[in-house]
Amino acid sequence: MSDALAIHARGVTRAFRSGFWLRRCEVLRGINLDVPRGAILGIMGPNGSGKSTLLRILAGVDRQNSGTVEVLGRAANSNQTLLATGYLPEESPFPAELSAEQALLLLGSLQGMTTSRIKELTGPLLQRVGLEAARKKALGKYSRGMLRRFGIAQAWLHDPELILFDEPTAGLDAQGFEVLDELLREARSKSTTVVLTSHLLTDLVEYCTHIAVLVEGVIAAIGTPAELLRDENRMTLEIEGLSPEASPALDAWLAEQGATCTSRGAGTRSLLEVYRSVETAHRE
Repeated sequence: MSDALAIHARGVTRAFRSGFWLRRCEVLRGINLDVPRGAILGIMGPNGSGKSTLLRILAGVDRQNSGTVEVLGRAANSNQTLLATGYLPEESPFPAELSAEQALLLLGSLQGMTTSRIKELTGPLLQRVGLEAARKKALGKYSRGMLRRFGIAQAWLHDPELILFDEPTAGLDAQGFEVLDELLREARSKSTTVVLTSHLLTDLVEYCTHIAVLVEGVIAAIGTPAELLRDENRMTLEIEGLSPEASPALDAWLAEQGATCTSRGAGTRSLLEVYRSVETAHRE
């Protein structure tokens, strides 16, 4: 495995026995994957395509039936790799009876952190994800959005080299989107490798340096967002200051060029931009 790669997988398969007759169900059918260090890889695909299974294997939680997987230059389930990896499962399997403080203390100690270091980081981290006021509240009483924000925090606690997020935006509230946005931008600035899954392409494009499309257990396409989304027969223009009266002239010019305007409307903002502007206005 090259030192330039955070993940190197070849021929990875995974199958399960399911149903009354315990029929063999193939979930991953020969995954080949190289992820450069410092990349943010989005894995997209429909439900049941194998995204979560692949992430569990990369996290060392599950093992492949065949093939090889190296993460950070070592076996995915080696102690060194596990200590250098942050992982957020699709569900939030955190002890419901523990408070956020207690859960971080437990999870941090499992990552080899000292108690004093965990306590030093807990307050600022919970404040960053908007949970400082609920730090002593049992996780079982958290809303789904709060749990996802806590999940993001615990994956970040030990400053890992690799972070694995399984459907991080599922159940995420507006504040959580802002938290995720900030942390992913920080990860890119620190050259932390991130792999996240989603069945919604819109969750991935803004953040990712690379996108892989997983279909029926096989990576059907992989590349940068620009490479995957490029359509040589289309051009996107954003125009400011054009009055409605000028539209006929613009349409006539396009017709002269052999082109047609297929959609027209006012420019839009992302939901995250809307949230930030409303939050700023509210605080003022």
